[in-house]
Parts: sequence; structure tokens; C-alpha cells
Amino acid sequence: MRIATFQHQGRRRVGLVAADGLSVAPLAFTAEEAARGALAVIDLAAAAQDLPPVAGPALPLDQVQLEAPIPRPRRNVWCVGRNYHAHARELRETVFKNSNADPQAWPIVFTKVPECVVAPGAAVRLPGAAVSSQIDYEAELAVVIGRGGRNISRAEAMEHVFGYTIVNDVTARDVQMRHQQWDLGKSFDTFCPMGPWIVSADELDGRDTRVRCWVNGTMRQDARTEDLIFDLPTLIETCSRGITLLPGDVIATGTPAGVGMGLNPPVWLQNGDVVRIEIDGIGVLENPIVGG
Repeated sequence: MRIATFQHQGRRRVGLVAADGLSVAPLAFTAEEAARGALAVIDLAAAAQDLPPVAGPALPLDQVQLEAPIPRPRRNVWCVGRNYHAHARELRETVFKNSNADPQAWPIVFTKVPECVVAPGAAVRLPGAAVSSQIDYEAELAVVIGRGGRNISRAEAMEHVFGYTIVNDVTARDVQMRHQQWDLGKSFDTFCPMGPWIVSADELDGRDTRVRCWVNGTMRQDARTEDLIFDLPTLIETCSRGITLLPGDVIATGTPAGVGMGLNPPVWLQNGDVVRIEIDGIGVLENPIVGG
């Protein structure tokens, strides 16, 4: 199933997207339940409870406004850096120029604050040159945890996956490098577009899908998740070591080669740009870039 969070007639709703992607059937959640977006569905699944019935006819998707499937995650989004072999190579002379760390030793894990999550189609706002002039895109498959747990083994990790969505891990590269710890450069307002919906794990195996990204219609990134340095079970195992993962936690799994910083010379996002990300089996996340 595909779970979408959307606005219709001034009200937030949660519903099931049709297989053809043209309509969404709203579920009979209360306004309080729907305020949490897809978390309302994920929590029911974690408790082995049935979904509420469909409330009324399906709505054409072009008549609703999609929101991020989890409009406000209950805590920071987990993110993984340098997790495709080719991307690790392209950052060798920039972010990791003075690092002797082996990229295959341990995953690099950082977070983005929940307040930076925005919807499909929402504007990514450039912060202005006085704050950062090096804004970059990162197309990523994101894993949504369905069953919580602590010290989850790699062998059991996929049993904890509810589904998948798309994240654009927008990054202020100069801030990222200046502070070494990455959270500040990753967490500016609007720097985590998410969507268009969550696809459940019974419909998609995130371990084998294709991730692509275009900027202004030019393809920049194209890779398969088979190329990850650390696969999905390893990432879930790593993030849960000594930390209890919760239903609804989001783990962005890393970006392929082709980011703006990796180009020669680097190419940063500018006012008027449009970033389009497509992941096979999920759909498209597209956002305009404004300001500067």
C-alpha cells in the first residue's frame, strides 16, 4: 500500500493511494489522529491493529495537496553519509580531504531536525549568501521503521521496516565542512523535502531499486541501492545499537555520486532551480529552489 498525507478542503487527511497513482482514498481518522500524518497508520501497524475504514469516495490526486507523509517526525531524521562507493570517491577531495578514515569501516550517521521536513512541491529556501552560498542536493531512499527495537540484529533488521519514501538531504556544504559535525549544515529550514508518500515493504524491496535525480531537467544522479557501501540491514543494526528505534523513525540511506559539490567546478543550487528525484517503486519528489 501507499500511504499519503494530504490537505483537502482545509483539512489534513491520511489515505491510501491507488495503484495507478491518480487518486487517494481518505481513511476515517479523527482530526487529532490525522494531524500525525502517516504516523497514525504506522502506530496501528506496530500495535497489530487494523486500519480504519475508507471515509468517502477516492479523491483525484490533482485535487488534493500532498504533504510530507510524516509532516513532523517525532524526533530527528537519521541520515547516513558517504554510503555509495562512487559518492565516497567524489568527496575524497572535498568533505573528506583531510580524513584518513576508511569509508568502509563504519557508517557515518548524523541527523536532521524534524522541523526541516517539507512537502513535495514545497519551496526549498536558500538562506542567503551571508549564511551559506554552497547549497547542494542529495537524492536518497529513506527507510521508515515500523516495529521498534533496540540492538536489532542485521539478520532481523528487515522485519522492522514498515516501508520507504524519498528524501532530499539538502546540505549547506560550507557550513557542513566548517563545523565538522554535520547537523547544522543539514538542518536549515526546508532542507528535508520528503514524499510523495510511503510505500509499504510488502510492495517494494528497498535493497534493490534505482535512485535518480535531475536538476532543471538534467540528470545528475543515477544509481541502484545495490551499490550501497552499508546495506539497509546494516544501517538499521547500526542506528539501533544502544538506542531504541521507534515506529515512524526515518533513516535516509545516503546519496549517489553526482552531487553539485562533486562536479568540476562545483555547481550550487540557485534561485529558480528545480530538483526532481525519482525512485523506482515509490514515485517522484520534486521541489523548487527559491531565495538567495
